[in-house]
Amino acid sequence: MPQRAFSLPFACFAVTIGFGSAPILHNRACAAESITAPVIMPVPSTLHALSGASQLPQTIAVQWMGQKNSLLEQALERFRIRLEKLSGQRINFIPSTQKKTEFTVTLNSKTAGTALPNINTQEHYSLQITDKNLILTADNPFGIVRGFSSALQLVERHTNTAQIRHAFIDDTPRFKWRGLMVDVSRHFMSLAALMRQIDAMEMVKFNVVHLHLSDGQGFRVESHLFPRLQSIASHGQYYTQKQIRFLITYAAQRGIRIVPEFDTPGHTFALLEAYPRYAAQAPLNMQDRAEKNRAALDPTNPATYRFVTALYGEMAALFPDAYFHIGGDEVVAKQWTGSAHIQAYMQAHHIKTPADLQANFTRRVAASLAQHHKTVIGWDEIAAADLPRNTVVEVWRGAEHTATATAAGHPVIVSDGYYLDKLRAASDYYAQDPLENTAATRAEAAATAQTTGPGGTLITQVDAPTAPLSEAQTHLVLGAEGALWTEIVSEEMLDARLWPRAAALAERFWSAPSMCDPTTLYPRLAIMQDKLELLGLESRANTNRMLSRLAPGETEAARTLLSATAPVRNYAHNHEFLQIRHKVTATEQNLTELADIASPDSFQAERFNQQAAAFVNGQTNLKASLMAYLTQWAANDAAFVTAASKHPALTPALPTSHQLKALAQIGLAALNKVPPQSWLESAKATLGQAQSERAASATTKVVTNTPQPAADLINSIVPGIESLLSYAERANPPAAPPHP
Repeated sequence: MPQRAFSLPFACFAVTIGFGSAPILHNRACAAESITAPVIMPVPSTLHALSGASQLPQTIAVQWMGQKNSLLEQALERFRIRLEKLSGQRINFIPSTQKKTEFTVTLNSKTAGTALPNINTQEHYSLQITDKNLILTADNPFGIVRGFSSALQLVERHTNTAQIRHAFIDDTPRFKWRGLMVDVSRHFMSLAALMRQIDAMEMVKFNVVHLHLSDGQGFRVESHLFPRLQSIASHGQYYTQKQIRFLITYAAQRGIRIVPEFDTPGHTFALLEAYPRYAAQAPLNMQDRAEKNRAALDPTNPATYRFVTALYGEMAALFPDAYFHIGGDEVVAKQWTGSAHIQAYMQAHHIKTPADLQANFTRRVAASLAQHHKTVIGWDEIAAADLPRNTVVEVWRGAEHTATATAAGHPVIVSDGYYLDKLRAASDYYAQDPLENTAATRAEAAATAQTTGPGGTLITQVDAPTAPLSEAQTHLVLGAEGALWTEIVSEEMLDARLWPRAAALAERFWSAPSMCDPTTLYPRLAIMQDKLELLGLESRANTNRMLSRLAPGETEAARTLLSATAPVRNYAHNHEFLQIRHKVTATEQNLTELADIASPDSFQAERFNQQAAAFVNGQTNLKASLMAYLTQWAANDAAFVTAASKHPALTPALPTSHQLKALAQIGLAALNKVPPQSWLESAKATLGQAQSERAASATTKVVTNTPQPAADLINSIVPGIESLLSYAERANPPAAPPHP
């Protein structure tokens, strides 16, 4: 252990990153001995911040102490390129034997590892950065990759030079499965777009990309056995098998596995466009867009099994990972109950319900994949079947399904609570631990469920909270996945719809619960997002492009409005979803509106809300900062009105802009303690309207039958205005009534 000025557990660190002058402490009891901690996401298991930092010279020596292979050499080159981008200067690596340098990187991978990561790949690493050395030790090359990601976050740019903070880190993940599910069926995502996400995932230590490759809107992989899948079912957008192999290698080099999902027996409209003879209901309904989510295979047709097992066999050979996702969710019961020949088959074979019929299908498909040495994953509906214990259940409908599946001995991946397409704020996702059994998540899952799934019933009853998982059940939870379904996500929106919220999930899945500190989440996310943008994400570039399309030459007013607003949540912006729920004709949604550009998280709004709360609690030095925010937002309405008069695409958001102005004016008046009781009543009414509009998308159940605000936008500064209004009310209590 090197000499250092401080050796403190991470929980005692102060993080001073922009919310006023006072540091935000992980543990205020440690304030007397706290130091400014480096920001590393996910938070390492052990982090000792050492005093000082080393200047990064342009020439750095590299010393190999353990194994050396192509994977490590490629990781080192990525590290060098990223060092250049983060430091803003040229960096050259030379062998340590070539000449003496001011700084040396020493790498020690104890084993050569494997070419491809797997579920049991060890990711532990130890990182030590002192005056002249960076020493990175791991059990295998993938641990080295994880250590590089942490080291890069210690790089800081100063006035005339770049530095790397001194620290000692010993780190290992909490869960072995830490994934992102990206739906490329609803909206196709190019290879370049997926590569960007994989690069960002490497930086925050995700290790699984779950690709949802088939659904009603398209089948996205070239098939040599069934070429109509790409010629018809892909609608011209698919990955060749060569591209898939490239992507698998690209991800593996970054310690990331690619797990494919090909959904059966439901969500098969695209498959059936190409091969309609396997459909439960023929001919397909080509006029109703809602049918894209309803069409199902005919599980009573022997040819269906030959088709599915052959297709799965081809895809199993293409994707080398041991895990293979078969979907299995949301099978519309009427697809089978409305078919005379399927009903006759069920009666002849004593199959009582559509759920039992699906269970038979799942068992047969799982058995065929076992012959290809694959472990089957399916959404939690598959747990109705009597399946081998190693079959993995991916839970999406509520925490009780985690309890049920693990009680039956099944490994579980938790996606419940992590659906990024609900457009909830990062703090909402971050608040949920994968091992929690909470009534709130079940209530939301019940509200989300459609009239689909085995039996075609709507879940409306929410039971009391289940008991905590036993230790044995906890061990069966492999980890968790964030999920991004892309009905209303185009490729242009992909980066911004995943990041920075995905970084919050990455920390939840990697770090111990005690290390996941919500009080510092947003300032750390802001830092992480800036670094990810420097390293290749295109969130801001795409946002600028979309704004320029709406208001060329006059984007600033819209940009300022978006700094204080967010899109409505919980599928309220998914108009097709709501049309289907209300049984009206489903239409394709335009994805170029302000709500499509707005972020679920505004760092400006979050900073304002936290500063307002701190001000009310005594940090009066924040008044000037709050005034600056509020003055800008209040003044923006006039500029937005002018821009909207020239650019009609902005017009729907005029009420949102007017409301932002009104809220900002309330905040300004509250800071100045405006006394009249009449003003307080008017302010409360204005704030109440904004609160009601936020509440209109608080849950999926509420969304279904509640009108949404103009332009599908909600004001994000409402919590801060609530704080300031309560401050003004306390400062100006109503006069006591006169004595009788």
